[in-house]
Amino acid sequence: MAVDYFLHEKIWFEKYKYDDAERRYYEQMNGPVSSSSHQQENGASTILRDIARARENIQKSLAGSASTTSSGPAGDQNELLSRISHLEVENQNLRSVVADLQMAIFKLESRLNALEKSSTSHQPSPVPPTQKVEPFSVPSKKVELPPASPAKKVEPAAAEEDDDDDIDLFGSDDEEEDQEAAKVREERLRQYAEKKAKKPGLIAKSSILLDVKPWDDETDMVKMEECVRSIHMDGLVWGASKLVPVGYGIKKLQIQCVVEDDKVGTDILEEEITKFEDYVQSVDIAAFNKI
Repeated sequence: MAVDYFLHEKIWFEKYKYDDAERRYYEQMNGPVSSSSHQQENGASTILRDIARARENIQKSLAGSASTTSSGPAGDQNELLSRISHLEVENQNLRSVVADLQMAIFKLESRLNALEKSSTSHQPSPVPPTQKVEPFSVPSKKVELPPASPAKKVEPAAAEEDDDDDIDLFGSDDEEEDQEAAKVREERLRQYAEKKAKKPGLIAKSSILLDVKPWDDETDMVKMEECVRSIHMDGLVWGASKLVPVGYGIKKLQIQCVVEDDKVGTDILEEEITKFEDYVQSVDIAAFNKI
C-alpha cells in the first residue's frame, strides 16, 4: 500500500541533482567561488544557500548591466541622434501643415461671413400677382352636361333676321326653354348616376398556399385531397396541389386557392378543412399574396 501511495504522490526526489547542476552552471558563468563561501554554503541549509546564490547573481547582473550602459557603443548614440533629427523634421512638417490648415479655415470663415451679410441684405423679388402655384392633384373625371336646347342656338340667327323685335315684354318663351333645359340636364345626370352605380367595383382577392398535414404515413392522401376540394364556398376557387415529403415517410398536401377577401377568410377556411378529423391533423398557411 505504501509503495502504491508513493507511486501516485508527486514528490521531487531528485531535487538535489538539479540544485547541483544549477550551482555548477552559475559557477561556470561567474567564476569559481572562494573557499570561505564554500564553507558557509556547506554549513548553511539549502534554502539559505539558494538565497545567497540568487543575491550574488542579481548583484553581478546589475553590475554588468550598469557597465554596459555606462560604456554604451557609439552606434546606439548615433541611432538615437538620427531618430531625434528625424522627429524634428517631422515636427517642422506638421507645423507647416497646421499653419496651412489654419489659413484655409480663416479664409473659409471670412467667405461665410461675407455670404451671410450678402444674404441678409438681399431681399427676394416679390412673386408676380399673375403667378399661381397649384398643388398636384389627381385628374378627376368631369361630367359633361348636355348642351342647351337648340332653341337658344337659333336665337342669334333669329335676332339677326329680326332686328326690330329686340325686347320681349312677356318672356314666356325663355322660361319654357329654361325649364326644358333643366329637365334634360336632370335626366342626363340621373342616367349617369345609374350607370355609375351599376358599374362593378374592384374586388379584392388573395392567393393562399395551404399546408395540410396528415396524422401519419398511413393516411390516404388522395382521399384527404378529395375532402379538401369538396369544400365549396362563394368566392373560393381551388388550384393546383402537390405532395411534399416531410420526414419518416410522411407527406403533406400543399394546395393553392384563390379567395375573395370580403367573402372568405383564412380562419373560416382552416376551420372547414380541420373538420375532416380522420385525415387532417393541422392546417398552416405557407404563403399569402394579394392579387
